[in-house]
Parts: sequence; C-alpha cells; structure tokens
Amino acid sequence: MSKHKKEFKMEIFISGSMAYDRLMNFPGKFEDHILPEKIHILNVSFTVGGMNEKFGGTAGNIAYSLSLLNESPVILATVGRDFDRYRDWLVKNNLPLKGIKTTLDEFTASAYITTDSQGNQLTTFNIGAMKDTSAYKFENINPSGTVGIISPGNFEDMLSYSRYYKKSGIPYIFDPGQQIPMLSKDALSEMIDRADILISNNYELDMIKKATGFKKSDLPEKAKIVITTLGEKGVYVCSSGQEYTIPAARVDSVCDPTGAGDAFRAGLIKGMAMAKDIMVCAKMGLICAAYLVETNGTQEHSFTWDEFKTRYESGFGEEL
Repeated sequence: MSKHKKEFKMEIFISGSMAYDRLMNFPGKFEDHILPEKIHILNVSFTVGGMNEKFGGTAGNIAYSLSLLNESPVILATVGRDFDRYRDWLVKNNLPLKGIKTTLDEFTASAYITTDSQGNQLTTFNIGAMKDTSAYKFENINPSGTVGIISPGNFEDMLSYSRYYKKSGIPYIFDPGQQIPMLSKDALSEMIDRADILISNNYELDMIKKATGFKKSDLPEKAKIVITTLGEKGVYVCSSGQEYTIPAARVDSVCDPTGAGDAFRAGLIKGMAMAKDIMVCAKMGLICAAYLVETNGTQEHSFTWDEFKTRYESGFGEEL
C-alpha cells in the first residue's frame, strides 16, 4: 500500500438545532419575588447585570466537538437573519456551511436563560428559524462511507431524514432529546425502528418508554444498539443482547456539565468514523464529555487529537 494514499474520511451528517444561548445571572432568589398565592396571575420582572451570548444548539455543539477531532461534519439546520457571528465561528473551526439554510424572515433560534443565586433557572426558547425545514438534498452519497445523527430540531427534518437514511441504507443515530414531548407515539416509534443507535439520558429513556409504550427490553429489538448516558456515573450500552456499564472518565474539576451529552455524541461518532467497536466509541464519547465539563459553555473546550488520544489511553488503559 502506498504511504501516500489519502486517509479515508467518513461523511457525517448532523441534523438538529443551531441556536444562540443568551445567559443572564440574577443576583437574588426567584422565590423572594414570586408570591405563591398569586401564581395564577404571575407578573414578575428580574433585573440582571448583563448578558453573555454563547453559540449553541444540538447540531452546532456536536459539530464543534467533531471539528476538534479532525472531522468536518455537514450540519443540516435552518438559521435566521442574525446568523453572521455564528457563521464566522463555524468557518473559523473549518466546518462546512453547505447544509445550513438561511431564512431572512426569522431570527436564529435562541434560548434566554436567567439563573438566580441558588442555581434555579428560567428559560424562554424562541424556535425562530427552526420552524422551517432545512430540506437538504443528498447527492452522490456512499452509504458505507456515511453516518447520520438525528438530534433534536425541526420535527419534519427529524422524520424525513430518518426515512431517507433507512431507504438509502445509511446508518444513523436517533437522539430525540428535548423533542420527545413534541413527537407523537407513531413518529417516535417509527424513528426508533431500525435506527443503528438510540441514544438518550436516563430521564429521556423513561419519557421514550412512556410515550411509545415500549418496555426497556423492547428497545434492543427496535434499535440495534441502545445507549443511555448516566451523567457522572458513565454510560450504559446494550448491544447484541449484551449489557455494559462504562464508568465516566476522570475530570480535573466540574465547571459546567451543560452540553456534555452533545460532546459525548461527538466522541461516539468519531469512533464510528474510525470503525471502532461500540465500546471504544462510547469511551471516546466519555473522554470528549470530560473535556467539556471542565469548561463553562458548550463550545468553549479545546484539545488536540494527540491530547485526546493520550487522555483516552491513560484513562482507560488501552491504545486507541
């Protein structure tokens, strides 16, 4: 084999949300300003000292961590007329724009999150441009060299992309997340059926079972692999009738766990792109999540491939 042969790169598609996270801190306690006996006519105002804007959204977060892992996934999402700053950030991180549709009629989806001194949060989410489908046109796709992840985003995109992947023989990860309450039983069941991986956290798994009527034992018959993230306890993997629990990777300090699930998914997908077995893929996800929780923000962490590889090998005692 020629030493100059080009390294194979798997094509990765990530459908989901692209959003601005606008973060505010309230120095007091919400409970001091909410009268329980007046909750039926709630009308309160909280003065904050400033606002920080962060890049977020499920698709954006997963794509960012994959860029650190030397991948260039295609993001499938719809954004609005205020997307310029985010677009520049994607370009800076060598992420392609070809799957992102812009509508000038809406703002990019955004979450306005106010946190009080006790850690309680009030969140308002404007779906904005996410109400429109991204409707990406797939061309010249090699199923054996492609993987897709369907993360929470526009409902029609989630359903249509799952159907396309199944029809085309493209392996896909189904990650319904915060969209579970918005999905019908039939739609949720259809997207789980024949997914290569169904991934959720423990709470979301209970929501999935309640919404579909499936028992936990039913899920491995619907999706080939079922992965449940367990926070600081690691991850549960059910594959080919075998069940495994992998402990979380060691972290130096926990700064902010928000977005750890998205980072985990990025590491998992990188392992799939490298044709690793599912246990190695899950461990790679745990290492990626560890980097994230040590920083404040969903796209603030950074590492090189060599650093990632060294941390994996020292953490799990095996070569990557």
